Amino acid sequence: AIGPGYPEGLIDIDASPAENLANLAKAKGVAVSDITACILDRPRHGKLIDAVRATGAAIRLIGDGDVAGVIHTTDPDETGIDIYLGTGGAPEGVLAAAALRCTGGQMQGRLILDTPEKVARAEKMGISDPKRVYRAQDMARGDVLFAATGVTDGNLLDGVKFGRTFITTHTIVLRSSSRTVREIKARHQ
Repeated sequence: AIGPGYPEGLIDIDASPAENLANLAKAKGVAVSDITACILDRPRHGKLIDAVRATGAAIRLIGDGDVAGVIHTTDPDETGIDIYLGTGGAPEGVLAAAALRCTGGQMQGRLILDTPEKVARAEKMGISDPKRVYRAQDMARGDVLFAATGVTDGNLLDGVKFGRTFITTHTIVLRSSSRTVREIKARHQ
């Protein structure tokens, strides 16, 4: 996943991490060593982390919050995150795609159907091509609204705070048709 402002197709799920990082660096007009990749810190990402490190790009490993990690690519000047790489759950992928649709970012994903049971389940749901590449536009169609409220403190949102007389929440609301990004800090009695 990358944020807005880049030519469509700049990233490719079938390209190596080195190729994607080189393409992004070229589009930004910087060296690969000036790119920061966000990756969820999981054992399944060991080879990916090694491949990114071999390019000289920086890595920000996160323990959780992969949707927030993707959203961080939409404002690299503020977050320092240029690209998000890795595998995760399909529901999180759809949420991340919705946020990117609202901001103009790009994302590619593919279902990991690595057992006959998963292939059969996907077929029951109407998925006939197990190798299909899904773009953000495929995962979140139409006029998309995305909203998230922090439950616990994270990199993107503050968590719920319980005061003596009110509760404070921190929410982000995005809309694809207007590319509006709203941040709401609310007090609830």
